[in-house]
Amino acid sequence: MGGLQDMGLPAPPRGLSGWPWTVGPGVFPDRMPDGAAWPKISVVTPSLNQGRYIEEAIRSVLLQGYPNLEYIMMDGGSTDGSLDIIKKYEPFLSHIGTGPDGGQTDAIKKGFERASGEILAYLCSDDRYLPGTFRRVASFFSRNPGVAFANGDINFIDGAGRVTKRFFVSRPLRIVTANLGRHTWPQQGCFWPKWAYEKCGGMDVSFAFAMDKDLFMRLTAAGPSKRISGPPLGEFRLHGHSKTATMMDVCRSEGRLILERYSAPFLRRFPRLLNALYWLWQKPTSVRMRVQKYLGLEF
Repeated sequence: MGGLQDMGLPAPPRGLSGWPWTVGPGVFPDRMPDGAAWPKISVVTPSLNQGRYIEEAIRSVLLQGYPNLEYIMMDGGSTDGSLDIIKKYEPFLSHIGTGPDGGQTDAIKKGFERASGEILAYLCSDDRYLPGTFRRVASFFSRNPGVAFANGDINFIDGAGRVTKRFFVSRPLRIVTANLGRHTWPQQGCFWPKWAYEKCGGMDVSFAFAMDKDLFMRLTAAGPSKRISGPPLGEFRLHGHSKTATMMDVCRSEGRLILERYSAPFLRRFPRLLNALYWLWQKPTSVRMRVQKYLGLEF
């Protein structure tokens, strides 16, 4: 698949160009460099009244051109035209679930129950992936079959899709997150194998905001965690109607619940020690950030 016409995707809205509108996917060989088949990647997108952004999310998945993709769309009953956009891409989607659900976490959970891929992720309907992400993710897990959770850099973008900041991540350090709540695993840059998802019990629908952090805490306990090196994998859109902007009270209360659930009371008595550990753990990331800024090198 070397271009938009080869894929047969609908034309983008008039006047839009660049990624993910007019930039075609890369060309994938039949098999991976080591001769293995490309692993199936399953992506779930929960959707509810994000018609302004959802087409970008969909196209950022499909325009990966990934040869073994399962894309599952779960819409909770949108009334803003989102369903019309979803239907436009129906031939390229593996499943479309529509109608009322128990909220975003429930929609994601139901989507993953349908997923058959070896590698899992979810992308909210106002966020997007960057070109080449799935190729890098597939290669990473092929080289690291025992890894239970992987994170990578992302960009923050505004409502118009302009990059406002790059988020440089460190390899997950569970002891700090469990006892201080601090982490660098933005969901748009996180992927995990299905075996780890099943081992840790999947999504917990009692969480409305911090369901990703709760899941990632359990994934990091299911096996080793690593960082996917290189440039950003995805982009997190901050806008006036995003959950981050409208659910801060829920965010704080669920954050406290995660600390209560996963922390060790003994270790929480030593916050200075934990903060020092976090500072030391972040030092290589600070170096990486400066090398990228001044020399343009990625690693």
